[in-house]
Amino acid sequence: MATLQTIHDVPVLVCPAEGDRISGERDVLDLVGNASYQGAQWIVIPAERFDEAFFQLSTRVAGDILQKFVNFRMGLAVVGDISCHTDASQALRDFVRECNRGRQTWFLTGVGEFRERLGG
Repeated sequence: MATLQTIHDVPVLVCPAEGDRISGERDVLDLVGNASYQGAQWIVIPAERFDEAFFQLSTRVAGDILQKFVNFRMGLAVVGDISCHTDASQALRDFVRECNRGRQTWFLTGVGEFRERLGG
């Protein structure tokens, strides 16, 4: 079960590694709605919760999911090792690099890195 935590005075819904797979925008609607209801400004989701299609940009799954977060004005941090995906795709590497330059979506190695980045 996801837990609401306060990290650097920011309410964050932190999802566990175990749970339903996220394979499309419908799968995040309940999650984003719940987080919004609880007052969260960010959701941290382990990378292993995402379906493989999320990491294949040609499927548009990542874009559809990220659009939901933008619409709800909710930050998304995908945490965990995604090197097997970025090693296989220059487009995904570029996408991750661009996301990490922004303030809406981050791809990070873990919750610890999220804490550091949110605080800095």
